[in-house]
Amino acid sequence: MADSEAFVRFDGVVAGYGGGDVLKGVTFDVPEGGVTCIVGPNGSGKSTLLKTVSGLVRPRLGEIWFKGQQLVGLSPKEILRLGVVQVPQNHSLFREMTVHENVELGAFLVKDKKVIAERMDTIREMFPIVAERAKDKAGSLSGGQQRLVEFARCLMLEPDLVVLDEPSMGLDPKTLRSMFETIRMMNSVGRTVLLVEQNARQALKMSHFGVVLENGQVRLSGTGAEVLNNPEIGALYLGGTIEHTNQMESSAPSAVERTSNE
Repeated sequence: MADSEAFVRFDGVVAGYGGGDVLKGVTFDVPEGGVTCIVGPNGSGKSTLLKTVSGLVRPRLGEIWFKGQQLVGLSPKEILRLGVVQVPQNHSLFREMTVHENVELGAFLVKDKKVIAERMDTIREMFPIVAERAKDKAGSLSGGQQRLVEFARCLMLEPDLVVLDEPSMGLDPKTLRSMFETIRMMNSVGRTVLLVEQNARQALKMSHFGVVLENGQVRLSGTGAEVLNNPEIGALYLGGTIEHTNQMESSAPSAVERTSNE
C-alpha cells in the first residue's frame, strides 16, 4: 500500500533481464524536493533501478509508487505524463537537428503552442547555451554542452521528478563542476532529482539523501553526508563488499592487542 508521505517509494523491487534478477528486493524512499543519489560498484543495479521508475524495465516483483500512483505496469509514455522524465546515460540529442529543435522536442506532449513558447523563454534564461547556440546543430556541441541541452530539453515538460543516469560520464573536471551546479539549479527551481553517479564523492556532497547499492540490494542509506562519511563505503569502491570489510575488521587485532604483540 502506498505511503502518502513518500514522494517516490521503491518497495521490494525485483527486476532484471532475461532470466536473471539484477535488483533483488530494493526498498527505499525518495523525499520530495531534494536530490537523492544512488551510488555503488559496477553491476550493482543502479541503472536498472532508474529504468524501472521510468517504465523501461518492468519489475518482476515489488511496487514503485510516485505521488500515490502505482507505476508498475504503466508504459514509459504514461509515466512521462505523470511527471517523470529521464535523461539517459548516453547522449540522446538528434545530432542533425538544431539546439532549438532538440529542446522544443522536449515538450512533445504539450499541444498549446503558447505554453511551449513560454517554456522556451524560461529555458533560455536558465540555460544560456540554448539561446546562444539555438541555430547550431546539436552534433557540433561538446559533450558537456550536449548534456546541458539534454537537461534543458527534459525541463520542457516541467517534470516533478528528474531522473539522471551517470550525467558526468565523459566530462572534463571543469565541465563536471558546471554539470553539478546545473543539477543544483534544477533542484532549486522545484525539481526533485534522482540520479545515479559514478563520481560518488561529488554527488553525495550535493545530495540530500544517499543510497548505496551492492549486488542488487540496498546496503547503506541516509543523508548524503552520512553515506559519504560512512567508513563502509570505501569497501564498495575498492572491490570488496561490506560483509568482507566487517569480517576483516572483526578478525583484525585491536590496538591493544597489536601493542601487546609488538
